[in-house]
Amino acid sequence: MSADEPPHRRASAGLALGVLAMALFGATLPVTRLATGTDATPELSPWFVTFGRLVVAAVPSALLLWLTHSPWPDRRQARALVIAAAGNAIIYPLSLALALRVVGAPHVAVITAGLPLATAVCAALALRQPQRRTFWAWAAATAGLLAVHAAGRAAGGAGDALVPAWADALVLIGVLGASLGYVQGAAATRSLGAERTICWVVLCTLPVALPVALWTWPAGPVSGTAWTAFGYVSLVSMWAAFFAWYRALDWGGPVRVSQVQALQPFFAIALSVPLLGDVVDAWTMGCAVVVIACVGLAQRSAGTGR
Repeated sequence: MSADEPPHRRASAGLALGVLAMALFGATLPVTRLATGTDATPELSPWFVTFGRLVVAAVPSALLLWLTHSPWPDRRQARALVIAAAGNAIIYPLSLALALRVVGAPHVAVITAGLPLATAVCAALALRQPQRRTFWAWAAATAGLLAVHAAGRAAGGAGDALVPAWADALVLIGVLGASLGYVQGAAATRSLGAERTICWVVLCTLPVALPVALWTWPAGPVSGTAWTAFGYVSLVSMWAAFFAWYRALDWGGPVRVSQVQALQPFFAIALSVPLLGDVVDAWTMGCAVVVIACVGLAQRSAGTGR
């Protein structure tokens, strides 16, 4: 879209693109489970899905950096990129892929709904920005709600199957890793630009991703559905969706467009029904709504003062 377009048209286009990006990201959870399968019917290894998709995404990343004559990051930028790569490109997707072998996508979606707030908390602590007491109160309430949700599923709540505690712990580790990665990625973005940051983050992982992907290459036959799902998480979840999201932030403004992040868990829950045949019960939807409401209230109260 041209910079000469009227501001209201750019803002509307940015908002629409932001919703599209959240739909693309929301599909990641159910599609990841299609790629990995379950413990009962395994497909691709979660390790291969995590590291193999980085190898695939490295190809368009390297091509874009070459075509735009992008300079190499300096030492400060490289440090931020490595941390962002570890958190966003490795720890978060690997944790989810391992958990999704035994946990349904709707359950995981509720826990990952706390990611925006976890990022805000990590940013406040890392940047030493004091926050109002209400911010910390809502953050504590959100953590408590996530614990209740996990405990309810661990007890077989709402007629659901038992959820292993380690699966919830993995998702929480992933959320923490992604939060730290987003803080460092934002620091790199200020000097490198969003698109270049994404590409460099992917390329930073290659020394680890390539050998692990080769080591975990599937030894047996894998269904076409699993390979298609792997292609999605490689080229869309790990690459194209980020371009749509950052362009949306540019066109519509970060304050307005960032609010559509609340839609991502609902897209994940909704898409798990046709893609996986999941049944979404009132417990899951209720927890998702309440968690997202608490996250929104915490973000609204962020800032200095009492």
